[in-house]
Amino acid sequence: MIFKVYYQEDVLEVPVREHTKTLYIEAESQVEVRQKLKERKINIEYIQKVEGAYLEYEQLNEDYNVLEI
Repeated sequence: MIFKVYYQEDVLEVPVREHTKTLYIEAESQVEVRQKLKERKINIEYIQKVEGAYLEYEQLNEDYNVLEI
């Protein structure tokens, strides 16, 4: 499954929509996503499963790149 992760680059940064970044990662669950990203010093706001038509739409975006961990 592919998950879209919304995050802030600084763990201490208060979430502000204008500073939110996203990344895509393949995992079996949200718990696995958090385990894969635990070494990165980021503030995870939200993890969303991306599938079906939504995944197809996201794949059309030039910024779509699945993180390999």
